[in-house]
Amino acid sequence: MTDSSPKLLEIVPLLEAIVGEMNVLLHPESYLYDETPRPVRPEAERNVVVVRPASTEEVSRILRLANERRIPVFVRGGGTGLSGGAIPTRPGIVMSMERMNRIVEIDEQNLVAVCEAGVTLRQLLEAVEKVPGLSFPPHPGDESAQIGGLVANNAGGARAVKYGVMRNYVLGLEVVLPSGDVLSLGGKVIKNVTGYDLMHLIIGSEGTLCVITKAILRLIPEPGATYTLVIPFNTTAEAIRAVPEILRSGVVPLALEYMDIEAVRAGERVTGKKWPYSGGKAHLMIIVDGGTEDELMHKSEVIERVARRHGALDVLVGVGRREQRDILEIRSLIYEGLKDETIEVLDVSVPIGSIAEFVERCQDEAERLGIKVLYFGHAGDGNVHQQVLRWGFEGDEWVESYSKFKEFAFGLARELGGYITAEHGIGVVKKEDMVRTMPETALTLMRAIKRVFDPNNILNPGKVIDP
Repeated sequence: MTDSSPKLLEIVPLLEAIVGEMNVLLHPESYLYDETPRPVRPEAERNVVVVRPASTEEVSRILRLANERRIPVFVRGGGTGLSGGAIPTRPGIVMSMERMNRIVEIDEQNLVAVCEAGVTLRQLLEAVEKVPGLSFPPHPGDESAQIGGLVANNAGGARAVKYGVMRNYVLGLEVVLPSGDVLSLGGKVIKNVTGYDLMHLIIGSEGTLCVITKAILRLIPEPGATYTLVIPFNTTAEAIRAVPEILRSGVVPLALEYMDIEAVRAGERVTGKKWPYSGGKAHLMIIVDGGTEDELMHKSEVIERVARRHGALDVLVGVGRREQRDILEIRSLIYEGLKDETIEVLDVSVPIGSIAEFVERCQDEAERLGIKVLYFGHAGDGNVHQQVLRWGFEGDEWVESYSKFKEFAFGLARELGGYITAEHGIGVVKKEDMVRTMPETALTLMRAIKRVFDPNNILNPGKVIDP
């Protein structure tokens, strides 16, 4: 902690009394940033104290102290976010949830997992895999992401096209309000219409309304084996226009991803592995699941017929686990392969029938502005990822072109009936864009909700919306 304010120095002994001296850190370097690309991320405030609670009671006492003294609190999960949501931007407390990492139970009778907010996605998946016949489908990407952060951001991922997003799996939450009050919402039940649905208001609130300390998550029967199809096309239009017809064919894929060949090559560079097909400009990666080999073959054949009608160059089917894992790893690490050259990764959502128009018009605009944009993402649910690169620019020359491109892309998404972010969230980097594109009535309601939950504006201030 540098240039410490008297207010922060005064609370250090009080925080140590709550969590122990070893869990109050005054040198916060590794807690300052998340995965938000450097060119657009906010500068982190270094005048912060990091505190690592181990229980809901400790979280409650910390928040009560912070609220009484009007000290901002920034809640940090795994630090995998892409919108600056976990970055401290004012002097205050960074609350790391890393010690709240207990899986309380895997309840086979009620098909739920109960876990603390600091449990990682990897920990949860490994625990569920030990229970025969059960699974947790959501897989937003980085398995070091923590459950509290996934809930707070309503994380999505490749499997959302068939199995939905985090919201579809949260049955209950334990949360702590800025006042320090502990609130339990939902439970091990499927249906509940008792009053306003506060739980679903909190899901996706990005740490601005309360601190999530525990989650009750729905599990489902294990879906069975998978095949992974790689389908190359000569043009973006051919690949994208095949998507709605595949979804109308009666086959609901586990994942349906689109990617430019240049994005694929970035994933190859970082993994050292080879994609099954080196030609074509645009590729679809499709995962199907099923209980039998015959079912998997039937689904693959249906998709192949549709793809070939749209000009597919080939249809390659990965059957073995290692082959499928390599394909998915290349797709998953595209961002890492281009990280140092990335300005930002945009993640708009549009109706699936409008994906082709969105991509084609954005490609034309990017070419007009002289800016390089690679495309990949969850084509099956309309979530288009646009990795905007600094290629061809010196220094900060990219700023004007990037700003114009982002404004065009967000405006086009809204024109087509979509939204400016599908899974990365608002955080800091899209805050002004949200204000510009959302109806004023909606913004007014959001500000009022923030004031009700957090009247002193201590939780993640400056993020999402100002009260």
